[in-house]
Amino acid sequence: MHLTHLNALGEANMVDVGDKQETRREAVASGRIVMQPETLKLLTSGELPKGDVLATARIAGIQAAKRTHELIPLCHSLALSKVSVEFEVNLADSCVNVTALCRLNGRTGVEMEALTAVSVACLTLYDMCKAVDKNMCIEAIQLDSKQGGQRGDYQRTNVQTPIVTGDGVSGEVSVGERFSPPCVRVKFLAELRERVGESEAVVELDDLTSRDISGLKSALVQRDVRFSVLTDQRTLCAINQVMANDDALVTDDDEVAFFPPVTGG
Repeated sequence: MHLTHLNALGEANMVDVGDKQETRREAVASGRIVMQPETLKLLTSGELPKGDVLATARIAGIQAAKRTHELIPLCHSLALSKVSVEFEVNLADSCVNVTALCRLNGRTGVEMEALTAVSVACLTLYDMCKAVDKNMCIEAIQLDSKQGGQRGDYQRTNVQTPIVTGDGVSGEVSVGERFSPPCVRVKFLAELRERVGESEAVVELDDLTSRDISGLKSALVQRDVRFSVLTDQRTLCAINQVMANDDALVTDDDEVAFFPPVTGG
């Protein structure tokens, strides 16, 4: 078996991918964090002292995937086109299952990025919950599948395929039904959910004065004055789980999340 990160002298080196053909590459990884049932109950009810645990872990996982080359020696810096981090609360096993998907069009795979996203998301869950439960256990971090590249596709056996709903792409986890008119799906997280009295909303693109976050905020405020809280400069925003500002453009079927600042430590 040939190890690509070792040269003929057995020394570590970064693989030269300059001559490889650019192809669509995708990887899905998973893992889980097991905790006490009482901790899981606090997590799902939003009663933990550090705020919205899952929202914080999702952002951490996405940011980690983008910076994998800074964390893992010899990894290439990649221009990822998509990173998603999803959670499934498993009450029966008292755990949170974490799944990450990474995708790009490039010359090297994204397996390490997906695995890093899962690892850091799990670590963030631990950090957010450790005040009430230090016996949590992170386990079963693994690559579930990969697509693209010279070595072909890979699918781990005895693993559940991520659920795809609506018009999603194979391997991509999405939530809810696909709306016919061009629209964006809006989510309100943590305390914002309480302030506006809703967790989700759907806004048609034709209702936007400008097809960016600023236009989306204006459309929501016109719908109901409660949404004026979104104009608070402290309110954060993410488009498809990637941090964005008011000038960021929105397109059909985007998921836009608004949430307050969060802290760890």
